[in-house]
Amino acid sequence: MSAFGGYNGQAYSPAGEKGRFVLPPAFRKAVKESSGGNRTLCLAAHDRFDCLIGFGLSRTEKLDVQLDREEERAIRLGLHDFDREVRAAQLFGFEQLPFDDSGRFVMPEHLRDLGKVGDGLYFQAAGEFFFVWSPEELAHMGPEWKGAQAACAKLIAAAKKGAAA
Repeated sequence: MSAFGGYNGQAYSPAGEKGRFVLPPAFRKAVKESSGGNRTLCLAAHDRFDCLIGFGLSRTEKLDVQLDREEERAIRLGLHDFDREVRAAQLFGFEQLPFDDSGRFVMPEHLRDLGKVGDGLYFQAAGEFFFVWSPEELAHMGPEWKGAQAACAKLIAAAKKGAAA
């Protein structure tokens, strides 16, 4: 397996026929690398934002470490509301979705609902994972998201221009 270097960049993918979406080429390549050469996309609801997160299978190896770290922090700070079982369900509650050579995959209805997915997906890399936004939801985010919002708007305009040509 080649060394996974993380996710970077951004992309937009309009919804396809039969409820299919396309994992953009740069993300497809990185997910495949992260999944040991398998075409397996992991998707989950983000725990704070109305979007999804995506990653390859290699990230699952780090989730137990993250869970332990979060629990240790909660104990150290005296945060009595930390619930290891709830947090484990959030971290490990992802779906493993196969995608074809063109990156097409079918998103389960419950993830579409949780991510408020409509007519397209905006992908924003974040190192070990990437955000998968409904452009409408991303537009409602605050100024800390202005770079992603601007990139999303430009990518949608380019996709519409390409579809019209």
